[in-house]
Amino acid sequence: MEQLVIRLGSQIQEPVNWLVWSAEQNEIIASGVLPDASELSTLRDRAGNRSIIALVPGSDVLLKQITLPAKVGSKALAAIPFMLEDDVTTDIESTYFAIGGREGELQNIAVVQKEKMHFWIDTMNEAGLSCSRLVPDVLALPHVEGAWTAMMLGNEILLRQSHWQGVQGEVSWMIPAIAHLTKHQEEKVVIQNLTELEIPAIPNTELQPDISALPMEVLAKGAMASSFNLLQGEFRPKQNTNGGFKKWRLAAILAGVSLLATLADKGWQASHYSSESNALKAEIQEEFRRAFPEVRRIVSVRKQMNQKMQVLEGSSGGTSMLVMLSQLSPAFSSSKVKPQTIRFDRNRAEIRLQAVASNFESLEKFKTLAEQQGFEVQQGAINNRDDLVMGSLIIRS
Repeated sequence: MEQLVIRLGSQIQEPVNWLVWSAEQNEIIASGVLPDASELSTLRDRAGNRSIIALVPGSDVLLKQITLPAKVGSKALAAIPFMLEDDVTTDIESTYFAIGGREGELQNIAVVQKEKMHFWIDTMNEAGLSCSRLVPDVLALPHVEGAWTAMMLGNEILLRQSHWQGVQGEVSWMIPAIAHLTKHQEEKVVIQNLTELEIPAIPNTELQPDISALPMEVLAKGAMASSFNLLQGEFRPKQNTNGGFKKWRLAAILAGVSLLATLADKGWQASHYSSESNALKAEIQEEFRRAFPEVRRIVSVRKQMNQKMQVLEGSSGGTSMLVMLSQLSPAFSSSKVKPQTIRFDRNRAEIRLQAVASNFESLEKFKTLAEQQGFEVQQGAINNRDDLVMGSLIIRS
């Protein structure tokens, strides 16, 4: 069995690494680097009948873990986006949540912008390549118990910290990021260096060289061994059909019968869930009437509840976004951090913003100054674009 593994970038103009691996011969058949994604169509001959795995930058994928009971149903999994709402700076409707494996009571979740998923899939389709799996590149690095693994690929560093934790980005900001991460570890961090990666002396860190294979060979083996796939739900690839239906007519008929039986069962379930939904709606309306007996007619519980909450907030004097921004003005000015997008949640008295800074230390300086003003600051995903560092921040009053 031969496999074509392609590592895509965050943007169309970024270089694309590729490799063809033979599992039977346990060796590289061919490999190379394309100048940008517009050249992907040149790999159609390489693809042939081989299956394709695409690796995507870890900086575009937020890996999270949430605690769930051992046995959970589909309803609990459907609520995951709302459980991670505080960790996502963009609208939930534009965000995609892929379900990973379980580690005890911890459920692994990968969070990606839907726009980015469409970009990767459309880029492959436009090149005439059919991708069966999409895997974050940091999850293709070897996972070593009690150690981190690091790799140099082009001008980027990939770092895997645990089974479901990793970070990727350009060297210019990844070195300070690694120093920041290791500084907060209680014990010395052992980093297995899989390439000739020159990392300056970092306190609380021990580098162990392990250069036994080419970078894309390591990533290809890791991608094939990984069970995780970002292509789920609405992004699940469609199965190709062929002209041999007549040869399998009996199997098709049996499949049709099975499908009808399944649809009948699903229809019963839908009817059952509809009854449960109606009962729940009635219960919600009853509770709303108990809380606000003056309301005679209920049209939209959610809208009317929001109106009532706005009235209550206005009468009690909620935290003002303008006041918070005014108090944060010295922190912005001193650190030279510039907000790009701002969202204010009056209920939580918090500001969610996407900020840009010249380097990683500027974001750290802003966090320190804001906390000195009495705010609670939570950092989210940090990405590097051109010569700037972009990060998501949640600031609570």
